[in-house]
Amino acid sequence: MSLSNPNAIKRALISVSDKSGLIDLAKFLIEHGIEILSTGGSAKVLADANIEVEEVANHTGFPEMLDGRVKTLHPKIHAGLLGRRDHTKDKKTMAQHNILPIDLVIVNLYPFEETVASGANYNDCIDNIDIGGPAMIRSAAKNHASVSVVVEPSDYPRLTKEMIDHNGATTLTFRKEFAAKAYRHTASYDAAIGNWFSNILKIPYPDRLNFSGKLKQELRYGENPHQTAAFYTNDDNRAGIATAIQIQGKELSFNNLNDTDAAFELVAEFKNTACAIIKHANPCGVAISNTQKSAYLKALACDPESAFGGIVALNRPLDEATAKEIAKLFAEVIIAPEITKEAQKILKKKKNLRVLQAGGLPNISASNITIRTLAGGYLIQERDATVTHGEFKIVTKRSPTKEEIIDLIFAFTVCKHVKSNAIIYAKDNTTVGIGAGQMSRINSSRIATWKAQDASNKAGEAQSRAIGSVVASDAFFPFADGLIAAAEAGVTAVIQPGGSVRDDEVIAAADEKGIAMVFTHTRHFRH
Repeated sequence: MSLSNPNAIKRALISVSDKSGLIDLAKFLIEHGIEILSTGGSAKVLADANIEVEEVANHTGFPEMLDGRVKTLHPKIHAGLLGRRDHTKDKKTMAQHNILPIDLVIVNLYPFEETVASGANYNDCIDNIDIGGPAMIRSAAKNHASVSVVVEPSDYPRLTKEMIDHNGATTLTFRKEFAAKAYRHTASYDAAIGNWFSNILKIPYPDRLNFSGKLKQELRYGENPHQTAAFYTNDDNRAGIATAIQIQGKELSFNNLNDTDAAFELVAEFKNTACAIIKHANPCGVAISNTQKSAYLKALACDPESAFGGIVALNRPLDEATAKEIAKLFAEVIIAPEITKEAQKILKKKKNLRVLQAGGLPNISASNITIRTLAGGYLIQERDATVTHGEFKIVTKRSPTKEEIIDLIFAFTVCKHVKSNAIIYAKDNTTVGIGAGQMSRINSSRIATWKAQDASNKAGEAQSRAIGSVVASDAFFPFADGLIAAAEAGVTAVIQPGGSVRDDEVIAAADEKGIAMVFTHTRHFRH
């Protein structure tokens, strides 16, 4: 090809840490008359495969030094990349210094992020910061008028097809596309290094915020059909929706992904067997039980009407017995750390049901941030922390019983995952009424009360499930009316942050009703 096309690639430089696909690519280049320059490790792999290659050190006339830290940082490399082919002065300078043009760069970088993820020590992480690689990538990308650059093995087939289709050359359109990808690649690499240093130095909010994402999936649309959308993953290796493998079902939508993430983050809070059913990012039922099937059925019983078309999340491998029960419900998505073969067989009968296997649970103790966009900026914050029993302060005359404390902890944990204003009624580690997203707390209380009564009516029960339950509020009761509404619904204990100027009135109302109340001094707004 190159002999019959004056614009064809004649010389390529290969320096890769990821050797996958390397030998096949190099053979393709050699077969088409392309000279290959390469560095230490890559050159050895090619030479061992009997592929003709010239070492960069031989090409530059200057040896690798400082344990390989300096090898491609040389004028013969960078002038070969940056020299403008149609620029008379550049061509004269290159000829004067015996600098040959390099038409193609195949480079991927030292595995810095993988090294950090492995738990390597500080010095090993520093050693895996690539210098020459990004420099070559940027030089080649800058001179994309003449030079092609490829940074990922997954793009080798694109390169070879392009060269076959264009008689050994690449088009300007191709070179522009891959130059843009190259700059995104080095930007992401530098962002990872900068963020690592910020973590090492314990700088939570640096003067420049750098983050990057890798496209996992272009979505059919966003929250609504007129909005475009895509799903990007980061590289923090935290188990969850980003690590999940879809075993079956229709393509995941924007809302599916958002709701499934909310559901899985919730069940990850619990050490015991738990199930959460989510609708529009809010729980409509959450339960802990001795068995997975029981946890699911209890969660479903909280609000079976809203559960229709919802997301089911489990914090244990989905078993056969639970799969049989879930199959009776119209659900959009099921997510669990694992899906047993028996469960998969049952769920296959529901072809449209999306079934996700995450491979683990989200680490709720991991230090990570949440990001939201504003007009012209971002809001960054730490993920909400978990409240423990040790942070409670009993403020009423009556102390909660041991059983009430267990339910209070459960209800307040669920509260973290409910849109504000949030009110949760719970009994026996099961939600019995949820009021979410209302502009006033009293209305959330009323909705939770109504939900509890409605579920009882549908189940043919004689009295509301709210009777004998506890209640959790994500923020303080600004007035005693919210607590009084809960008392009238039949609750026996309350957990709330406290901090209102009317705390004394609320406490007095609780004492009058014989209700135990604890303050957490921690609020759980979720907007």
